[in-house]
Amino acid sequence: MLDDQDLRSVKELNEAYTRITDELSKVIVGQQQVIEEMMVALFARGHCLLVGVPGLAKTLMIRTLADALSLKFSRIQFTPDLMPADITGTEVIQEDKVSHTREFRFLPGPVFANILLADEINRTPPKTQAALLEAMQEHQVTVGGERHPLAEPFFVLATQNPIEQEGTYPLPEAQLDRFMFHVRVDYPEEHEELEIVKRTTTDAQAEVSPTLSASEIVQLSEIVRKVPVADHVARYAIQFTRKTRVDRDGVPKMVRNYVRWGAGPRASQYLVLGAKARAVLHGRYYAGCEDVRAVAGPVLRHRIITNFNAEAEGITSDDIIQHLIETIPEENEKSRAADQAGVFRSA
Repeated sequence: MLDDQDLRSVKELNEAYTRITDELSKVIVGQQQVIEEMMVALFARGHCLLVGVPGLAKTLMIRTLADALSLKFSRIQFTPDLMPADITGTEVIQEDKVSHTREFRFLPGPVFANILLADEINRTPPKTQAALLEAMQEHQVTVGGERHPLAEPFFVLATQNPIEQEGTYPLPEAQLDRFMFHVRVDYPEEHEELEIVKRTTTDAQAEVSPTLSASEIVQLSEIVRKVPVADHVARYAIQFTRKTRVDRDGVPKMVRNYVRWGAGPRASQYLVLGAKARAVLHGRYYAGCEDVRAVAGPVLRHRIITNFNAEAEGITSDDIIQHLIETIPEENEKSRAADQAGVFRSA
């Protein structure tokens, strides 16, 4: 269970979340759900893939978030001619001015930052995309046989255009699985678009004040993993992943008809971890089933691979997730009471 210091940290994290969203609202109009999902992934120490058509302020949102968090920010514009060394860095030969001896010296690339914006990540070939895999999973890069750790915290926030596919290289499922969330950025509402036009067609410039340092983010994110989750909530979470696997018993008819491959165990981990982070950001000391439902979309959206029947009938992974939300029951109160003694902390 959480001790008194942990309870104070939960309150601090909730207050920090409010301050950060207030700072972001100075620049970003609307997109509250997108901002919340980004913040959940941030404090759960996960990476995000933002998908939306051009002009929806995806890049601006990520840059503003970095400014509001007082973190070192790097941006990589992915292009077909980008090489792995352009991301990770490279070794160069330098001559000592005194001894005139030559030696190899590592020059860090843009991946050595706290927040890395991988802009249009699907525009670069798989070899360069793979250069991010080690950094995302291990928080380090290996160049010339030597490992170079990345500064903490480290987050990859990638953007992708879903409509322009000519000259692109779709991310392989193995790399998609490294992203905790697949965040869908949609068009703004009419009143929000009016406000966007008003703000961006004048010479007024909003200034964002930094709210948290890197060390504070690391400290506050540690509390997320300490948040308890009852067994009935954990079982509820894993049902979302297990019922996407078409070769298992008890799978819904919709899944059997439209899903080719379901989600793996990493999805179950991220559902519980995301539920914990969301609960803390909202000032609660435990994660509930409503938190699992809130993060089910971004966690499962890119982990459910639909088949040809789904494509032919216009069925998307979001439709399947919504069906699971409507059909997977919560356990009854008797089961919940029995689980109060069985609370675990997920990795």
